[in-house]
Amino acid sequence: MLQQNLILFLIFLPFAGAIAAATLSVHAHNAAAWLSGAVLIAGLMILAVLYPEIEQGRVLRSVVTWVPSLRLNLNFRIDGFAWLFVTLVLGIGVLVVIYARYYLSKNDPVPRFYCFLLAFTGAMVGMLVSGNIIMLVVFWELTSVISFMLIGYWNHNPAARDGARMALIVTATGGICLLASMLLLGQIVGSYDLDRVLSSGEMIRAHPLYLPVLALFLIGAFTKSAQFPFHFWLPNAMAAPTPVSAFLHSATMVKAGVFLLVRFSPALGGTEAWFFAVTGTGMATLIIGAVIALFRHDLKGLLAYSTISHLGLITALAGIGSTGAIVAAIFHIANHAVFKASLFMAAGIIDHESGTRDMRRLSGLIRLMPVTGTLAIVAAAAMAGVPLLNGFLSKEMFFAEAASWHNGSWLDDALPYLATFASIFAVAYSLRFIMTVFFGPAPTDLPKTPHEPTPWMRRPVELLVLTCLVVGILPGVTLGPVLNMAARSVLGPDTPYFSIAVWHGFNTPMIMSLIAIVLGSGLYFLLAKQIAAGPEGPPFLHRIRAQRIFERLLLAFSWKWPRDLHRLFGTERLQPQLRLIVVLSFAAVSLTLWRGLTLLQKPDLPSFDLAFAIMWAIGCACAIGAAWQAKYHRFASLALLGGAGVVTCLTFAWFSAPDLAVTQLLVEVVTTVLLLLGLRWLPKRREEIAADKLSPARTRRIADLVIASISGFGIASIAYVVMTRPLIPNIGDWFLRNAYYEGGGTNVVNVILVDFRAFDTFGEISVLAVVAITVYALLRRFRPGAESAGMPAEQLGEAAEALKDYLVVPSVIMQWMFPAMIVMSAYLFFRGHDLPGGGFSAGVTLAIALLLQYLAANVRWVESHIVILPIRWMGLGLLISGGTGIGAWLFGYPFLTAHAQYLNLPLIGKVPAATALLFDIGVYALVVGATVLMLIAIAHQSLRSARLRAQDEALPETEAE
Repeated sequence: MLQQNLILFLIFLPFAGAIAAATLSVHAHNAAAWLSGAVLIAGLMILAVLYPEIEQGRVLRSVVTWVPSLRLNLNFRIDGFAWLFVTLVLGIGVLVVIYARYYLSKNDPVPRFYCFLLAFTGAMVGMLVSGNIIMLVVFWELTSVISFMLIGYWNHNPAARDGARMALIVTATGGICLLASMLLLGQIVGSYDLDRVLSSGEMIRAHPLYLPVLALFLIGAFTKSAQFPFHFWLPNAMAAPTPVSAFLHSATMVKAGVFLLVRFSPALGGTEAWFFAVTGTGMATLIIGAVIALFRHDLKGLLAYSTISHLGLITALAGIGSTGAIVAAIFHIANHAVFKASLFMAAGIIDHESGTRDMRRLSGLIRLMPVTGTLAIVAAAAMAGVPLLNGFLSKEMFFAEAASWHNGSWLDDALPYLATFASIFAVAYSLRFIMTVFFGPAPTDLPKTPHEPTPWMRRPVELLVLTCLVVGILPGVTLGPVLNMAARSVLGPDTPYFSIAVWHGFNTPMIMSLIAIVLGSGLYFLLAKQIAAGPEGPPFLHRIRAQRIFERLLLAFSWKWPRDLHRLFGTERLQPQLRLIVVLSFAAVSLTLWRGLTLLQKPDLPSFDLAFAIMWAIGCACAIGAAWQAKYHRFASLALLGGAGVVTCLTFAWFSAPDLAVTQLLVEVVTTVLLLLGLRWLPKRREEIAADKLSPARTRRIADLVIASISGFGIASIAYVVMTRPLIPNIGDWFLRNAYYEGGGTNVVNVILVDFRAFDTFGEISVLAVVAITVYALLRRFRPGAESAGMPAEQLGEAAEALKDYLVVPSVIMQWMFPAMIVMSAYLFFRGHDLPGGGFSAGVTLAIALLLQYLAANVRWVESHIVILPIRWMGLGLLISGGTGIGAWLFGYPFLTAHAQYLNLPLIGKVPAATALLFDIGVYALVVGATVLMLIAIAHQSLRSARLRAQDEALPETEAE
């Protein structure tokens, strides 16, 4: 139990820290840094506690039941591979927090940066330890969304905004493909459990859908890890602050794709399609990234393309898929994270202290920044694969796997030559980084005079470079046990122990390393002047860029093609859009029910009731009258529409559904009042030419009448069939039998909403909150035009003034009704579990009470006497409802599981109580907040529009005077 709780703390602690950081003052730089560092160190301590169990080859799990009926649970697991990766994420995260504290300016919103950083860390950890492949995709997409915020942190910079948008579009599109592949995998295997999927490799590879699954899976992995041809987004993300680049592009964001390739290699690998697709893409990316990196003039640009190249190396190893290749891939993931994070931080220090990252302006910094220069030189040597550094060891293992025989294909035979060719350029661009920046004449004409940074800004770089040295000299003692632990968790417990040593003799990999070092050095010294004077890219490649293709496709998809479609099918008028939606919906339902609906069964017809028929005749007359009066008088049409709604309420009551009748009646009141407030926003009716029977307006109205009649007849037919034919088995009977014994309530409708189907209700109130915020955001930016209907401006001193002529009940009575309606709201709420009522209807009742006050009194008088903050009500409602669901986890039950029992109260006796009441409180608060928020949006905008219109009307008189 302790281990399960620790795993949950490990995942959710960064999110809690992000929320805490978001509440800090914009000037609380130190507090935000200390908070972030403490959260990440706490995560490392949890990993240290879990290590002894994981070292023995065990897989630690923590399962939180979510929606068991859909096989969706919060299933988390940590094995050796996940433990190593999470340690990298949190360890480098701590160093980035320290580095960012001194890198970011005092004018930057630093708490917001740490909020995004912690949220991204939580998403990354969640993805690494997810034991359910659907939840893995959820966290996967969450990393894309939060990385968008991190890359665009400096939102005043257009390059940062463009880079963030590009990264989000590419990686999120890949995430959609990954989701499709995971859904197909779940259908093939029969489970979404990660362990079940990983152990079903033979079943997956033999299935007819294997190739589609593989293609979708690889698109998701390749886009995230910037593999060719999706590599272009990563260099554009360099507009982010250097701490972001150091974190995202060393241990987190870009490593997610290669993590997925290594993790799923036992299930999807081992085929010719896997080898050619993964290894071929990896080698192409390795070479292209290395070649372009040599010609980049920006320090971070060079490091970005070198990252792309090294990610290609890891991808190629995952594609080879042998035991040695997987071990080498895991080893290089760790090594690359260490030396690349140190290089990004060193580049950030150079930029921070000199004011530029352009290598054509930098030189001789080793004299001015000797310590930083030494650290950067060692880290760059590790990137180049120089002996006695960690990068040399994993690259030697890569050379060994490239030179080994695998399947005898042309790609397999070409691997050693391609690997050596790419390594030549790796040595060249590493040497260029060292020689151009730190050697040569002293720099001149720099924005700042370079000098060493504050010691604590350099401490993370020192620790990372020391790690490069220690692992490079003592690999078997330092990283050997953890590396083998991670390899066994991927390849299985029978994987032999892989010994890591500095010297394996003068063999083929050593020869390949020497060739790369010698030829790479010669290549740089031969082309150094041409590279410095040339464009940012190889002369034969710099004009062909994947980014340009992306931009053209983005322009076509987001601008040209939508405009063409809009010109052909679109309109800015609401009526044609609604007409199209109704027709398409009717067609879809008709096709679905064409063969599935049986009308041959003898219906169970009810007896004819004259009173019911008269009531419905009145309702139909109201509906037809509303449609007819909409042509002439909108207020009359709205009143008739309310009459049809009242008949609907009476129908629910007639058929023994009082709960629905109460809710429908309250909703009718709210919508009618809101529509009354919105009537003046609509454009004026234009006079139609009655003599022209074929006028476009008349034709349109006839078409609308036909569509409405057909759709109404279809809905009525479906309702008639459902109500007159018995359903076997009848799900309603099950709810009637179990509502009291399992939900603790006799109001079956409310028990369904807050207990049996509470998960659906939680989703619905979340949607309601989004809709309310959207309405508020839209209306606060909109001003009705001059053609809008309404009374003269002098009669619109307040928002409700336009409705004075329509009010029948005196305003003083409306004000007296307010306390009574509050009591009515409480009455409906507390009786809802056993009698008609509930949180929704009670919330609507309180909203109606507030609406009446807005109509009966001055808007400002109401808001000065009745303080209600709708956004907070909505947030509190979601928190209460979600907290009630999470509370079930504490007792080992699925999310939103309710519990009911009787409580003995003094002087009262036994009183029924259920945890669903707490959930209903959240529904109540959110409904009140959402309704009032929309009211405020309409009322305030109407007031603002009236004042602006009054100013516009008074303007000519002022000018005349």
